[in-house]
Amino acid sequence: MRISNDDEAAALEREAQTALRSGNPAGAAKLWERLLARQPAHRAALFGLAQLRHRAGDLDAARALLERLVEADGSDKQQWIHLALVCMAQRDEAREDESIRRALVLDPLDLLALILRAALLTRQGKRHAAARAHGAVAAVAPPLDRLAPELRPAVQEALAYREQYDREFGAFLDERLDPVLTGLRGEGTGRFRESLDIMLGRKRQYLPQPALFQFQGLAPVTFFERRDFPWLDALEAQTAAIRDEFLSVLAQDQGFTPYLQYGEDQPLRQWTELNRSLRWSAFHLVEAGRVNRDNAERCPRTMAALAGAPQPHQPGRTPVAMFSMLKPRTRIPPHCGVSNVRLVTHLPLVVPPGCGFRVGNDVRAWEEGRAWVFDDTIEHEAWNDSDQMRAIFMFDIWHPHLTGPERVLVSAMGGAMQEFSDGEGSDGL
Repeated sequence: MRISNDDEAAALEREAQTALRSGNPAGAAKLWERLLARQPAHRAALFGLAQLRHRAGDLDAARALLERLVEADGSDKQQWIHLALVCMAQRDEAREDESIRRALVLDPLDLLALILRAALLTRQGKRHAAARAHGAVAAVAPPLDRLAPELRPAVQEALAYREQYDREFGAFLDERLDPVLTGLRGEGTGRFRESLDIMLGRKRQYLPQPALFQFQGLAPVTFFERRDFPWLDALEAQTAAIRDEFLSVLAQDQGFTPYLQYGEDQPLRQWTELNRSLRWSAFHLVEAGRVNRDNAERCPRTMAALAGAPQPHQPGRTPVAMFSMLKPRTRIPPHCGVSNVRLVTHLPLVVPPGCGFRVGNDVRAWEEGRAWVFDDTIEHEAWNDSDQMRAIFMFDIWHPHLTGPERVLVSAMGGAMQEFSDGEGSDGL
């Protein structure tokens, strides 16, 4: 039987690979050369022999083989990456750059090609372009513990380079902008400062992450301006009366329940420690849209003050209102609420030193009798690091930027969702 050229080439290729696996690179090289004598543009033979010549330190031979390969084919990014490595060793930056570019055209997210580009730009002293390239490496690379060991140093270098660049860039901008910010005396500069810090990596960007429903077009705001809620003054004027009613029910030690009451078979994630625990407890006045008559009758002045707030309306879901108590040395872990159609109001009643609250990048300390309104779909957390109890009056309200018709629609949707679920619990819209 006559053996075809293709069959013979395939046999030689298999023999060469076997020789490599057996630790016989010289034998593999001879087989690749025999194969190239029959098929001068054979891709596997050109690539395999180029790698062997590169490892042996014969850069000229390796490059000649790779140049033949990319001219004949050039469809595999590895061909260009290996050519870039050889050109780097030969200090031919122009061809190295072109080879990296061609590899990235084939796969813009290839980590090794991105590393090579960042290294080249760094060697060339192109600081700003190098920073962008190192940033691309950092963005594409998986966590260090999932990286191949040989790539970790390069990725760590990319992270360090970008971090140093951002520090220098930030210091430069701070110096240039300080006279402008000083001239404005802090008026209306908060959003700009936070945006600048996010751009420079000094702060995270926190976006709403509602567990259920995101109403589009409502700007994400951590703490809202008081001018959006003219009824807050009247609420705060009742602080003493509301606090007295809270202390009265607390003294009777009846009606407080764990804030979280998940079943034991539920995936709790960060809530394991606080689930079914009175370390974070609530005295519900309005729960899932229904007034708790027994509790509400014990707090008539609190209920009267609450009536002045624009409470959302979805039967079986909202409004809600409660006294929220956090025991000493207790922290509420970062979490997000259900929907941005309603906001949350806090009126601090008992606040010992060492208590705090964070929404996104904004960290604030409660001040007794001073209310605030925030979007709880933005990640937030609370802590009581003191040795005393902390208590607030807490309830939800309509988002002030929803129109009348939009509120009607949201209420109708909430009712329909309740009807669909046959009243089996609530998602808290």
